[in-house]
Amino acid sequence: MRFLILAFCALFALAACATPNVYSSDEDVARAAYVHDGPKRLTLFTMINARTGAGAHTSLMINGSQRVMWDPAGSFAHETIPEQNDLLYGISPVVEDVYTRYHARETYYVRIQRLDVSPELAERAIALAKGYGAVPAAYCARSTSEIMSKLFPGQIKSGFYPVKLSEQFARIPGVTQTEMREYDSDDNSKVLAAWDPEKL
Repeated sequence: MRFLILAFCALFALAACATPNVYSSDEDVARAAYVHDGPKRLTLFTMINARTGAGAHTSLMINGSQRVMWDPAGSFAHETIPEQNDLLYGISPVVEDVYTRYHARETYYVRIQRLDVSPELAERAIALAKGYGAVPAAYCARSTSEIMSKLFPGQIKSGFYPVKLSEQFARIPGVTQTEMREYDSDDNSKVLAAWDPEKL
């Protein structure tokens, strides 16, 4: 019974991972595709409660043949950023910056972990994200860890806790880590409202 109560509390805490399913057209996805000239890379984002240290959301940016963001049940959305089943397309450096600042605020900070990988691993990560399907609320860490457990068998285990996933990823050789902290209002909708892609 105690386990069930703890599991329910964990799922409730992860309610930040909650949004209706979106499926943009293939034409919009193709039009928005962004190819980044940096190394093939996995970037794990973990949104952490600044007061309690509890994880609130998990996402994974993948730089392969194009750069995409696996944002399972996430609330980040903009009309210029196509999405199919929680996979966001067109993740340019500007979009990455807006995405990170959208999540970093007075109540949450963002842990950013990067790992350069082979082109083959990056493409497998994209394929796994594409094939996963829409993610229900509170399954952000579970879905991301399931994908990553296939990329790093024996090193990543699937689970519901964003911080535990981050800790597992940190133990993989080559992973680097930074944090973004901002102290603006908890109303993160203002970040997207103020962003005008046409002014870039």
